[in-house]
Amino acid sequence: MLEATNLFFNKAADHLGLSDRLRTILLTPKRVVRVEIITESDDKELLHHIGFRVQHNEARGPMKGGLRYHPSMDEDHAAGLASLMTWKTAVVNIPYGGAKGGINCDPSKLSETELNRITTTFVGLVKDFIGPTIDIPAPDVNTNPKVMGWIMDEYSRFNGFSPAVVTGKPVDLFGSLGRDEATGRGVMYTLEECLKRQGKSLADVTVAIQGFGNVGSHASRLIAEQGGRIVAVSDISGGIANEQGLDIPGLLDWVAEHGVVAGFPGAEAIDGGAVLTCKADVLIPAALEEAITESNVDAVQAGIVVEAANGPTTPAAHDILHQRGVTVIPDILANAGGVTASYFEWSQNIQQFRWELDRVVRELDLVMRRAYGDVADLAEKENLDLRTAAFVLAIKRVARAGASRHTVSHHLPQGLLQD
Repeated sequence: MLEATNLFFNKAADHLGLSDRLRTILLTPKRVVRVEIITESDDKELLHHIGFRVQHNEARGPMKGGLRYHPSMDEDHAAGLASLMTWKTAVVNIPYGGAKGGINCDPSKLSETELNRITTTFVGLVKDFIGPTIDIPAPDVNTNPKVMGWIMDEYSRFNGFSPAVVTGKPVDLFGSLGRDEATGRGVMYTLEECLKRQGKSLADVTVAIQGFGNVGSHASRLIAEQGGRIVAVSDISGGIANEQGLDIPGLLDWVAEHGVVAGFPGAEAIDGGAVLTCKADVLIPAALEEAITESNVDAVQAGIVVEAANGPTTPAAHDILHQRGVTVIPDILANAGGVTASYFEWSQNIQQFRWELDRVVRELDLVMRRAYGDVADLAEKENLDLRTAAFVLAIKRVARAGASRHTVSHHLPQGLLQD
């Protein structure tokens, strides 16, 4: 993950003519926190986990990023995702830097009380490094509003009432209306803007979605409501397909009852990986990293790939897609709806004033469509693919903010100072 992020960064840095010293400064995390988490299981056995928080950059504001609970979580993983968050928040132009973290645990093997103990212990160990004006965590893989509520409660034990320490909280615990669906909604907005530039609408395309968790399910529902035809989806149970279009409301009900997409009537069962290569105009990888690689990229049939997940396309696969003329809407743009709505939640917590849902949706629409336009216009002007254009735009904003804090602007190449 870290290597891929750095490769994409360096491609944009080459375009901007950045020196090696400036690249090192922009890529090096501000702080890396690694903590040992020792708790008791429900059976009174000792549990041992490692927690991470990588805080990448704060030039543009408090650091922001999710907490991931997964057995593969490690420092390099967190560092790559933290760097992505720096560029993501800059692309959509919200006042944050980037951070990321998590715990190398498997929540499926833990009871709720065990998970609560691990979470609260983690908060006690990192409480001096997070906070409403320092670093604001949010949900990520295998974490959810309930876990964010635990974090807020534990942090507040040490610092007083602090709802703004995390976002993605339950609405009843100072969360924001519309936050849960925001990443999927942002995916829809960026896809709409891409299609608009091609003279098309959602009603003109078929869509395949890998991953039917929070992001994939909301994106499916929202795209279907606008006339898009979802022809295939997948989750950990496998995939299902129907070239005439899946009944998304029915599928959502099915998953709510059965937990997985497998077995849904009115659809053909397919291998989960086949969703990536099935016949569809648009492919939305909304699961984990490295879904599209050199081994399967040649079989991808979609003309548009919308990266709803973080890092779903390897650098080599991205280059192949670009050479084939496939439009890739990169993760730091496509899935930024979540962090944007987190910014809205944080703002509400700071102000102690709740927004109505229509305001959240309206503001998210404005931010995401404007960000897509900024990236697409730059890509067209400088003959770049959308990913490189997004990184160029983000690097410029972060570097300028950093230079404005220090007397180092004379070290910046002219390309960073020009719009």
